[in-house]
Amino acid sequence: MSILNLTQHAATADQALAGVVEPADKAAVQELLTFEELPSAALVAERAQALAQLASASGCRSAMIGGAPFFMGPLERALVATGFTPFYSFTRREAADVPDGNGGVRKTQVFRHVGFVEAVMD
Repeated sequence: MSILNLTQHAATADQALAGVVEPADKAAVQELLTFEELPSAALVAERAQALAQLASASGCRSAMIGGAPFFMGPLERALVATGFTPFYSFTRREAADVPDGNGGVRKTQVFRHVGFVEAVMD
């Protein structure tokens, strides 16, 4: 199963191995996901529809989504209305203390893809 990446970020190697593919026009996806100012409900709905239409041309039937919480519900609904199954990536946070070479310690966190959670639609 191919899962279209409808997030701001490039898929990780683990996500790619799990079937995540990048859209042909990643810049368009990023632009539609980016809100620089307080959006109206109409703008949110318009962008969700635009992303769903962009996804429809991909040949995929599933999409990995993530981003601004206020946008995910409308995006889920727009995707489902166009025949897509929306998924969220489930990641595990792995923290480590790394010596910085100067007597200090730098804390690092790596997020590892574990699987997908299907968006629940009532």
